[in-house]
Amino acid sequence: MNDRRIVLTQDKGQSYTAQLLYLIVAGYIAHTVYYAYWGPTARIPGPWLARFTRLWELLKVSKGHFEQVNIDLHKKYGPIVRISPNTFSISDPSAIKQIYLGRTTLMKSKFYEPFGDPLDPNLFSETDIKKHAQSRKEVAHLYSMSFLVTYEGSADRCNVQLCAKLRNFARHRTAFDVPTWMQFYAHDVIGEITFGEPFGMMAKGQDEHGIADSIDETMAYASRMAVIPELHRWVSWFGRVAHLKTPFHNIQKYILEQIDSRSGSDSVGIDFLKKLLTLREDDKITQLDIEKTVGNNIMAGADTTVISLSAVIYSLLKNPGTETKLREEIDTLAAAGKLSNPVTFEQARHMPYLQACIKEALRVHPAVGRPLLRVVSPEGLTIAGQYFPGGAIIGINAWVAHYNEDIFGRDATTFRPERWLESDKEKLSVMEQSLLAFGAGVRTCIGKNLSMLEMSKVIPELYRQFEFELSESEGAWMTWNNWFVKPAFECYVRLREGV
Repeated sequence: MNDRRIVLTQDKGQSYTAQLLYLIVAGYIAHTVYYAYWGPTARIPGPWLARFTRLWELLKVSKGHFEQVNIDLHKKYGPIVRISPNTFSISDPSAIKQIYLGRTTLMKSKFYEPFGDPLDPNLFSETDIKKHAQSRKEVAHLYSMSFLVTYEGSADRCNVQLCAKLRNFARHRTAFDVPTWMQFYAHDVIGEITFGEPFGMMAKGQDEHGIADSIDETMAYASRMAVIPELHRWVSWFGRVAHLKTPFHNIQKYILEQIDSRSGSDSVGIDFLKKLLTLREDDKITQLDIEKTVGNNIMAGADTTVISLSAVIYSLLKNPGTETKLREEIDTLAAAGKLSNPVTFEQARHMPYLQACIKEALRVHPAVGRPLLRVVSPEGLTIAGQYFPGGAIIGINAWVAHYNEDIFGRDATTFRPERWLESDKEKLSVMEQSLLAFGAGVRTCIGKNLSMLEMSKVIPELYRQFEFELSESEGAWMTWNNWFVKPAFECYVRLREGV
């Protein structure tokens, strides 16, 4: 009899549990359907599946070309598009001020959490506005242009090494993968500036420490997990419990080795690590702050430069008239004795056509290919006549903004540096505000100045010494979007006459 009561009790318990689960699922479905068809954002168009689930976005992101998908969505649906039940992409240029430059800063969404440790976010993944401001304030002076120009010697040494490698390719008439070698170059500059020595990628012709591969694996994970960031905490927790190595492990190991070898030593130098160790000794930052800052340098300090340098080279090859103008500017200044060897940043920043080429490359091929998402504050926000309730997630993709014909003209898809030199002051101001290559507002990429320093110095050296030619077999421009839209193409290089 007692056994029968136990069985009946168990059956009832299981029945109640099943009913509860059914109610939860039914409630979720009802809420999703109601929000999709009768909620405050119900009229916003977009793919049908995106009304109900984030699966549509995840599938598109996984295919590696979301920047083009995003552009096509706005062509089809207009200035405001739904990409998941509560996430919206915006193309209206006036929204840039409201979202990123307004008096009340909108908080980053949880989208960014997978780009860092959920228990201890880094400068990029931190969503709390006050915590981010405090963390940035502690190291911001290290990224000021006035401070970074003291590292010109580091960039110059890497420039010499890159040019030596290109001379070797020219001598043997060997095609080389441009983004790969720009990556070796940019990472070696980061190594010089951060640790006082390069990673040795150019010297050895390979990524011996697995730095670049670790970054690619991290970005591949984060870009997908960003669609469902709630899972990141569970994945991270499981990784800790199971003692699993993350893609970031190689980088973390290298950082700790560098810190250990320098801590307590009397080493001299002006590299980032030395400066950070000094701040730690003065109790201004912690050991963890050092690890995160150095990690940020390695993770994000090179890719924007790599992508933009590759875009400059490819765009000039596809538009030989612009390449001729750039060479003319370089040769004219050199002949007049106004361009030293190596080129200084001060000289480069006063080369209008060079700077226009860099800016145009950042426009036609911005490094980041996903919307820069923010959370609407509780009081709600109206953009382009559409009301967004508190908690809605909105953002602008740099690719969408940069190809907006209302801002950049009917030739927005064309690489034309002259647009930055010919436009009147009012038009130029609008274009500048719409340029999101490094983000906008208080969350502008802290490494922007470093990237501009590298590009401004190395491009004149490359075009003063070399001529590039696309490889017929492997010269096609291909990209893959894992947050960073990374290109791939091959070139031949030869020395210019008289060099």
